[in-house]
Amino acid sequence: MAYTIKDVAKKANVSIATVSRILNGQPGYSEKTKEKVQKVIDELGYHPNAVARGLINKRVHTIGVLFPELSSMLVAALLNGIEKAAHEAGSSVIVCHTESTGEKTMKYLQLLNEKRIDGLIFTSEILKESYYEYINKMKVPLVLLATESESFPVPFVKVDDFHAAYAATKYLIEKDHSLIGMISGSKVDPIAGKPRINGFAKAMMDHNLPYSEKNVVCSSKGGFTFYDGVESLPILLKQASEITAVFAASDELAAGALSSAYQLGIKVPEELSIIGYDNLSLAEMLVPPLTTVGQPLSEMGERAAKMLFEMLETGEIAESRLVEHQIIERQSVKEKE
Repeated sequence: MAYTIKDVAKKANVSIATVSRILNGQPGYSEKTKEKVQKVIDELGYHPNAVARGLINKRVHTIGVLFPELSSMLVAALLNGIEKAAHEAGSSVIVCHTESTGEKTMKYLQLLNEKRIDGLIFTSEILKESYYEYINKMKVPLVLLATESESFPVPFVKVDDFHAAYAATKYLIEKDHSLIGMISGSKVDPIAGKPRINGFAKAMMDHNLPYSEKNVVCSSKGGFTFYDGVESLPILLKQASEITAVFAASDELAAGALSSAYQLGIKVPEELSIIGYDNLSLAEMLVPPLTTVGQPLSEMGERAAKMLFEMLETGEIAESRLVEHQIIERQSVKEKE
């Protein structure tokens, strides 16, 4: 049986990146770890692939990350995890702000190609055919983060948005709310829009509760920002004045809804309960502190980067990961009396 670097890492209980650094005489491990790994290598009779080692030695130890929006708190949390894994692997990170525009995205891909990056993490938006084809020509591994592709076989790390939105709605129902509204970004957005709206609708229908399109307001600009939330809540209350609870498809939308409720003289949670989505650091700072669906954002970023480095070491496509969401209870939801 021919053993791989993955087998060595598993038996030595260290990362693939650590085994690689030891094999290539790079720093970043203790003498004790080196001895443990070398012992496993001897026991297994592992022989590094000469071609693979040649490729490793040609690396620039830099990965690229494409974000559609840099000002978002969500981005900060994802990037924190990516940089943690990159640092442990002895690599640096180049961050690119695409603004979700095709022209800017292609320019950044060309720049990253010129830099000869080792791999790429693509986050939070649709992987278009033009991007995929260019990345293929770059001949670097690719991992999707907080998004996925139905069109292309690319590994991803994300939460199941449909089930997480279903869980948020079910939580409100279990708090005895039956008249529930939702504010969201674009309803045709296949990443954070459509799946979360569908999850909300399915939970309502599964519990035989009234649901119609008037119970969902999508922001006019299709965004998930604070200002979209400020704008959307009054429209929702006008369309569905009887609601007692709101599911916001992002924490920033929820923050905007809280601000709008304050301006309208509506007490949260006494008169209107609000649940968000993401569990950004912002959620704890709001008044009242926001109950929300937690995505383990930093963990997701770290996992995506580790998958990328594993692909670099093994030459194999990583397995996609759906990570668990969690309801984080704070004080913005009240059980209906």
